[in-house]
Amino acid sequence: MACVIGLDIGTTSTIGILLRLPDKVLAVATRPVTLTSRHAGWAEEDPEEWWRNVCDVVPELMATSGVAPSELVGVGVTGMLPAIVLLDSDDRILRPSIQQSDARCVAEVEELKAEVDESAFLRRTGNGVNQQIVASRLRWVERHEPAVFRRIATVFGSYDYVNWRLTGRKAIEQNWALEAGFVDLADHALADDLIGLAHVPRTAVPPKSISHKILGQVSAGAAAATGLPAGLPVVGGAADHIASALAAGLLAPGDVLLKFGGSGDIIVAAPTPVPDPRLYLDYHLVPGLFAPNGCMASAGSTLNWFAHSIAGGFAEPARGQGLSVHAWLDRLAAEIPPGCDGVRALPYFLGEKTPIHDPRARGTFTGLSLNHGIPHMWRALLEGIAYAFRHHLDVMAELGYPATRFLASDGGSRSRVWMQIVSDVLQRPVQLLVNHHGSCLGAAWVAAIGTGQGVSWGDIAKVVGQGERIRPDPTRAAACDAGYAAFRDLYASLKPHFHRPDPLPLLR
Repeated sequence: MACVIGLDIGTTSTIGILLRLPDKVLAVATRPVTLTSRHAGWAEEDPEEWWRNVCDVVPELMATSGVAPSELVGVGVTGMLPAIVLLDSDDRILRPSIQQSDARCVAEVEELKAEVDESAFLRRTGNGVNQQIVASRLRWVERHEPAVFRRIATVFGSYDYVNWRLTGRKAIEQNWALEAGFVDLADHALADDLIGLAHVPRTAVPPKSISHKILGQVSAGAAAATGLPAGLPVVGGAADHIASALAAGLLAPGDVLLKFGGSGDIIVAAPTPVPDPRLYLDYHLVPGLFAPNGCMASAGSTLNWFAHSIAGGFAEPARGQGLSVHAWLDRLAAEIPPGCDGVRALPYFLGEKTPIHDPRARGTFTGLSLNHGIPHMWRALLEGIAYAFRHHLDVMAELGYPATRFLASDGGSRSRVWMQIVSDVLQRPVQLLVNHHGSCLGAAWVAAIGTGQGVSWGDIAKVVGQGERIRPDPTRAAACDAGYAAFRDLYASLKPHFHRPDPLPLLR
């Protein structure tokens, strides 16, 4: 059978997968990516590093699998959304990418809110005025880097950039365009006046591409650089969280995916959009469906920070038992009762995106006493992130989105302790996945669909298996309800503090 390649231009790594259709993963390869933060709240990367990684990953996939170039029928590329790449008129990169987790444009968001009718903008674009909107980020460049801004000739995303390097064709994939705030839902077309809010020339924004439609073919230059055969079809691509949702089996209305990566994502399949400023709206990869979703700025990244910066110095027992610090902390947390004996944590260590959209929010621990220790704090973080997922579900229920089946994916889902906490907090069963492979698998499947390989969207379930089904413990329901109520109240109480002017610059 034919083979397809999926490439994931991720925040921390570039991942490639080679799949022999209909269901055999032949090879996976990865290369690290460097995330830089030159100032507080900044998140940037080098697009050239993404391309170098692609040029390393593809030959490794081919060598490891033993697949001949002639067996390949298509390539799909996915990536973080909405990273921004800027090129000049000579197609040179103007500055490092501005990543999706970047939080620098607070003032520009407020400027846009004052300029547009927020309700009308939401109804028209499906997304509220927030830091995901590309216009706010480009206005930051205009204000702070005017020499760069004047030279902008192309604006597109991470996987759009890689698609251009592969094919020589510039386009913006449909979900990048939608979350950018450039698409009018009435006709699903790019709108000149919406692009105009970014203050860039209309010609700077390429045409919109459909995820599973063929965008172009691998050029001779890209073939020489990557080892892919010239002329190989490349499809429009996909946003990483939506590609991951497809790979997880999010195929029917009511399916909900909980993604436990560096950030925390929650995605529901829905037949119709209900725009709300607390959530993001994307197109599902399955035509005719939508994928309303939320993204928490920090989930696994907060746990990694705690494990290495706070608990790492006390983790000698973990090394003695051959455990990772995370696994050791899980064992300790399993002995702590729900509610953590009064310790609460807000997991807003990078501000927060949905549903509160508050870049000034901060991570906190409250209720600490001398009888508490690291196990209480670790469990409080696990519970806090679970409560944040529940907050999203409350919003989705309010909007009428069905939620009938819960799937869990990504690295955090391997923590049995955490998944039990999540099931208890949501009071719903949570289905774990086996061989999920994430966004790169979704990208490969989009390539299979787009190149007409005789598979259906639902056939991807043959690649990904179902593991353990975690069921909620009803005896913990009351404690989790109380903890959730306290979690919601804690942020509401601390929000005025988060928004006070910082006195420290006056003292420096």
